[in-house]
Amino acid sequence: MTTAPQSPAPVGRDELLTRLERALHTRGRALLTGPAGVGKTEVALAEAARAEARGETVLWLATLPSDREIPGAAAAALVASVAATVTWPGLGTSRPEPPARAVPAAEAHAAGADPATEPYGAAAPGALTSGILTAGVLDSGIFSSGVFDQLPGPQRTAVAMLCREAPIDAGGWDPIALRLGIARILRALTCRGPVLLVVDGVQHIDADSADLLRFALHLAPPSLRVVAVETPEPYAEAHEPYREGHRAEDPHAAHLWVPSEADVLRVPPLHADEIAELLIHHRLPSRMAGRIHRASGGNPRLALAVGRSLADARTPVHHAEALTLSGRARDLARQLLGAAPPAVRETLLLAALALRPSATLVRRAGRPTAEADLAAAERADLVSLSEDGQVTFTAGLLPSTLVHDACWAERSAGHAALAEVVDDPVEAVRHRALATERPDEELAAEVAAAADLARRRGNSALAAELALLAAESTPGRHGTRRISRLVDAAEEAARAARADLAMRAATDLLARDAVPSDRVRARLAVLDTAGQGLTGLDEMYVHAMEDSEGDTALRAAVQLRLAVKYVLADGDPERSRTAAVESAALASSMGDPRLAAQALTVQARMERALGSPDAEAVLAQARGLERAERPLGIRNAAQILTIRHALFDDRLTDARDELNALLPLVQRRGSVEDTIELFSTLAAIESRRGACAAALSHAGQSLALTLEAGLSPGPAWYTLALAETAGGSFARAASYARRSVQASEEEGDRVFLSRSRYALGRVQLITGDVATALETLRRVQADERAQSTVDPSMLRWHEELAEALLAQDAGDEALALLAEVRPVAERLGRSTVLLGCDRAYALCLAAEGRTDEAAELLTRTAESFGRAGLPLERGRALIALARVERRRRRRSAAQTALHEAASVFERAGAAPWLALASETPAGEGAGPGAGVEESVPALSSLTEAELRLARLVGQGASNQEAAAKLYLSVKTVEARLTRIYQKLDVRSRAQLATALRP
Repeated sequence: MTTAPQSPAPVGRDELLTRLERALHTRGRALLTGPAGVGKTEVALAEAARAEARGETVLWLATLPSDREIPGAAAAALVASVAATVTWPGLGTSRPEPPARAVPAAEAHAAGADPATEPYGAAAPGALTSGILTAGVLDSGIFSSGVFDQLPGPQRTAVAMLCREAPIDAGGWDPIALRLGIARILRALTCRGPVLLVVDGVQHIDADSADLLRFALHLAPPSLRVVAVETPEPYAEAHEPYREGHRAEDPHAAHLWVPSEADVLRVPPLHADEIAELLIHHRLPSRMAGRIHRASGGNPRLALAVGRSLADARTPVHHAEALTLSGRARDLARQLLGAAPPAVRETLLLAALALRPSATLVRRAGRPTAEADLAAAERADLVSLSEDGQVTFTAGLLPSTLVHDACWAERSAGHAALAEVVDDPVEAVRHRALATERPDEELAAEVAAAADLARRRGNSALAAELALLAAESTPGRHGTRRISRLVDAAEEAARAARADLAMRAATDLLARDAVPSDRVRARLAVLDTAGQGLTGLDEMYVHAMEDSEGDTALRAAVQLRLAVKYVLADGDPERSRTAAVESAALASSMGDPRLAAQALTVQARMERALGSPDAEAVLAQARGLERAERPLGIRNAAQILTIRHALFDDRLTDARDELNALLPLVQRRGSVEDTIELFSTLAAIESRRGACAAALSHAGQSLALTLEAGLSPGPAWYTLALAETAGGSFARAASYARRSVQASEEEGDRVFLSRSRYALGRVQLITGDVATALETLRRVQADERAQSTVDPSMLRWHEELAEALLAQDAGDEALALLAEVRPVAERLGRSTVLLGCDRAYALCLAAEGRTDEAAELLTRTAESFGRAGLPLERGRALIALARVERRRRRRSAAQTALHEAASVFERAGAAPWLALASETPAGEGAGPGAGVEESVPALSSLTEAELRLARLVGQGASNQEAAAKLYLSVKTVEARLTRIYQKLDVRSRAQLATALRP
């Protein structure tokens, strides 16, 4: 049979696949519809793979645009596919499939496939099209297969004529016989078992085939289910205004059944986070997922094309640079736009040029058919229209391509027309400036004034665009004024987090004869919009240092940016602290309290990381300067760091209250970066407090703002990993942590690379993937030591690594690690870090057989976590206590601890932890052999690592297999088995298997 290949569920389509299966189960029919490239075929492939896994016969019929003009083409392809792929009982021997040529790229493209963006938009591998099947059928003949032996003579004749295996009579084939023949073939096929028929490209089916298939499906039994994949042809019904003599056709003429709301499933675009996952899945850079999502509108085919453009760029594209769009990405946008009639494209160009396009505005600008044009474009999924006629393009690549492909005269005329009809003076000035290519000082001054007005309105993005436009409109003879405006434009872009505009302004300025101070200010603006991606900007730092020579104020500003770079990109907090100290001193000498406060804040952050007792005093000094310099809500870095220090110290109520007071002010007055950091911090606070639903909500807001701003999603994914670990799903937490690792590696962000690895290793440990967790957490240890991080409260990896070491039978190393971190935590007063160490140490005691001491310590630790307001940590300690109590063979005490933990997790809304507490503990968790050590008392002498190995060997694993499964060397397995044999007093694997039986 012709089947879709096995493939994982498409990114972001789990819910859609569930709805598809429900529709097929209840109605037997489903129509997947949506714009080209959105992933309809990929969803159908996934459903076909699931059906095949259930043992169903899967027929895949992929049509071509040319089929529509060939009567019976699709029906003939379906008949031939049955003959070529199904072996019928009673035929003696199965016949091999006829060879089929590969589908050329041109044909695949014509069918809606996109070879450059597999798997989205691709035809199913092995799918049968009318062009392919005819050649194979002529070689072997459909009737030689014996498939149609049971058809009555007239039906066989009609089917043979359809497939061109018999001459067509002058009167053509018998339509009734052909109808009945097709119906009988499909009915006979279902006698073998359930059948799934996938018709990919139902819009290309010719009228004769559509009629035949409608009849056959009408008579088919319920065991034949059908998925039709359709790309609507929006302009088929919209041609009447543009073409005379157009006759409306039956809208259901090409459908195989009259669809209802229940079986029509629209395939939506992917969300920004799903686009990021898609890019990672295809090994493409994910750090610009937000910008790629805006460019593609969530269309997977467009997103992958843009992602490949970035991956294929000769040099890595930085956040502050425009997206590099290859011919492939542009061509895909042109294909989507190319189907539109010329009048629609003209209307869309006007909408692309406008700041706030609406049907009314476009009509007033000279397009009397604007409403009809835009309605047609909306049916084509090029734009969306609100109730009041506001126009939004579905993908940023569409308006940019429209403008890119329009000639200067068309753009100028459009802007001139819009300038006459817009009702906002700021927008009118913008259009007037864009309508002319001749620099004009008077016009440039008007644009600069408009930029100031936009800034006062709070529209920082428009202010940045207008500031740059004012500079570009300044005549060359006013060189000094143009440079001054370019500096203003770069700094305005930095305030608006518009990295692309900052880079444009800086590039223009640096190509001119600007004074060193202006060059430094432009470069600083670019650095301030770089987000986490500072690795590739070394040259900019070097030139900024050179140009700031002799200017104390500028040198202080450059040193501050270097302090940030040293910790983020270089992972060197000591060098960062030195630069911050110098920046603060220079700023203070110049009487600049604002810059001094920023530098002291960075210094305080580094002092904390390095374990210095001066951290809080330096931070208090920074806060004092900050309060005197600016109102709340505007770049309050010192106050935000104060909140984070409270988070590190688990003073969670104080941290939350102060943050909730600051957040609305920052949202109203501050920068998007500060807002993102506050949401991220709030999510971390709520995760520690056990307010799991709130943590997930705040983490989601942080990610949404990050992607919208086009910043690297690495830090936001780390925050989501923490929130998902607390109250969502361990699987999703691991997924977000892996994404954060990849994005941080792409950015060269050492700080968040270490954090995201910690989040990943913690989840791996909790879910029982101990060997992998140990490897991940060892890398965290190496990262943190390379960065000279001393304070254990900033990233609590020590207790997790100790537990992973213990689980891998490295108890001595675990004890050494705890002995190393405990004095530091005591010196710095990190009381809750000590509690985490107590939990890990109690497990070490249990592994040594000192279970009474372990149980007593875990009981105290759980109570202390409860008093500290850390419910999830309390519940985790109780789970550990239950495990120890079972080793002591105190079933009732274990159950009491486990029920108490479940109650804690339920109150917190910690769904994954509640599921963990609901499992029957056995060693490190539930699983095969759970509870064995209680029913076999001798097993309580084994460590958890020994018990895991004993189970594997008892189930028949060889030493090599056990070593591979546990990520150990064969020698380690042999040594561990020797200890197991001694403890259990057994001498062979057979005796070990017997000893493991309850």
